[in-house]
Formats: sequence, structure tokens, C-alpha cells
Amino acid sequence: MHRRAFLTSVFGASAAVAGLSGCAQGNAAADTRGAATEPLADTVPAGTSLKIASYLGQQQLQFRLAKLPPLPFKVSAWVNIGAGPDVINAFRARSLDLSNNAGIPPIQAHYQGFDAKIVAIGITRKPNYLFATRPGSDIRAVADFKGRKLAFSQGQAQGVVLLRALKKAGLAYDEVKLVPLTSNQFFTALQSGQVDVAPLAINQAPAYLKQYASKGARSIPTDVVDLLNLLWAPQSVLNDPAKAAAIAAYIPQWAKGQVWQYEHPDVWNEEFYVKTQNLTLAQARGITELANKPLFPPSWDEAVKWEQETADLLAEGGFVKKFDVSSLFDHRFESIAAEAVPEEYRR
Repeated sequence: MHRRAFLTSVFGASAAVAGLSGCAQGNAAADTRGAATEPLADTVPAGTSLKIASYLGQQQLQFRLAKLPPLPFKVSAWVNIGAGPDVINAFRARSLDLSNNAGIPPIQAHYQGFDAKIVAIGITRKPNYLFATRPGSDIRAVADFKGRKLAFSQGQAQGVVLLRALKKAGLAYDEVKLVPLTSNQFFTALQSGQVDVAPLAINQAPAYLKQYASKGARSIPTDVVDLLNLLWAPQSVLNDPAKAAAIAAYIPQWAKGQVWQYEHPDVWNEEFYVKTQNLTLAQARGITELANKPLFPPSWDEAVKWEQETADLLAEGGFVKKFDVSSLFDHRFESIAAEAVPEEYRR
């Protein structure tokens, strides 16, 4: 499939929204000069509210268990959303103000003409994903991906992990068959044999393997790292001084919540994985043992470099046009997360 046609098939709905929605056009064309230069307010004005992504309810649960102070604004909605393409659509529809994603969704949003900015950065040093095979597959290493059907979502972290793994293995894009899907379709695609391989989050893999390992499905570890764990928001939201101040107030809680979760794995295993995800305690422990130590860099230099490498990798395959990713970062927020956590979590 031609790369441009491939892009259209995956994100046709997003493109249609962009073409038909006047507010989406307004977001893309917003004047960003004020938001990029005006200092953030020290306090959040009364009556300010944000709609914040919380996939599977993890964010509210984390805040409640960590007993963090109340936020100085109203969360008008905790939105159960996580996949990059879904987040972009929610941003366009103005049903979401702030989301936690990996590095690739902001690149995809830029390519679609939607203006949004990164406002907080966490660094991931260990892999968060592995590759899972369909039942009955004989694939045992990334080198075996040649000629196979691979689940690929270019607007999500899973997509860049796959591209980086292929590059590391010396496989060109035309030596494999990239099947356009979003991550919430990966399980079904594996089960049905629509694809031979799909990248799964480490915390998702146990459920799949529990059901299909006896039928020949297996996992293939990778040392490819998806470096960025970030918060981002539409430019139209950041242009509102009250909402920008609320986001600045939210970032410390976001960082502290991750530190608490990392330091209290037993509580998180029981309260989240066992009680809400129906995993066994042994499966939960297996996930948390692989968890990354949360790291919040005072400087975003490494993050910008990695984001540029990712954008260039996508451009090489014809998935996006080459551009300077520095436009994706709102540096007014740069040091906030690092300043909120102990020294050992500032890297």
C-alpha cells in the first residue's frame, strides 16, 4: 500500500473532522505567539476547569491512593481515553483539554494540521512494549518479521517501537506488510490471524498470553525504548491563561503520582491490576517488576532530540512530512515536573 494511502486509511476519520469542523480549523490556525511568551499565572482563577484523560481510571485512582492535595481547579471530566488517534479526535471535538501520551501522537497531530503543545516530560529508560505473535506462529525473533503482517499504528507509541525495531534489525519497510490498525484492535487482529505480530504494552501482554500461549502464541522481547511519557494540550487550551495556569498546577500532581505508584507497587498491584483489571497478583507483580522508574528531566534537550529522530524516522518512510519538532514544545512548563519530585527522580 502506498504510504499516503496508508495514512488516509488509518486516519481518514480524523482528516474528515479536520476538513469539516470549523473549530478544528480555528485550533490549527490559532495565534501561538501570546501563549509561547506570556508567563504562566501564579494562581488558578476561580471557576477554572479542565477535561483530563485518565485511561482505565488510572489517574484518579493514583491520586486517591497517593492522598495528594486537592487540585486548585475543577476536573469537569476524567475521560477514559488513551490511544493517540482517539486523543487527537477528542482534542478536535473540544471534549478533552489535557492528555498523557507517548511522543508520537503530537507528531501525528502536527501532520494533520492540528496545533497542540507538549507541556510535561517524563523519560522512559526501559522498554514498555514487547511483540506478541498470533497463535500457532513460528516467529521467534524480530529478524523473522520479514514478509510477515505486522500491526502498525503510526499515531501511537506502538508504531514507533515497531519502526525502530525494524530499523535495528536491518529490515526495510517494503520487506514487511504493515497493516493499519489502532492499538485497541491489536488483540482481535492477533486472535483472528489478521496479523502475525503486534506490539503490546507490557501490562497488556499477560492477558493475551494467558489465553493464547497454550495455542502457540508467544512474546518476543525488544530492547527498543519509547523514550517519552508526556502531557500535551491543544494550543487553543493553552491560549486561555486560566487553563494554562491549571495545567501548570496539575503537572506537579502528575509527577508526584507516578513517584508514589513506583514506590508502592504492592498497593498498586492490588488496587489497580487485581481489583480493576482482573489479573492475578502474580501477573501484576510481573508487570510492576518491569516498571520504569519515573524520571522528569529539568531540561528537555534529550526529549526534543528523540522527538526529532522519531519524526525523521516517520518522514523516511513517507508517513509524515519532515519538520522541526521544536515547535511542539511549550517551554514555559519545562522545569515544573522536575521541581515537584525528589532529586533521585530528576534525570
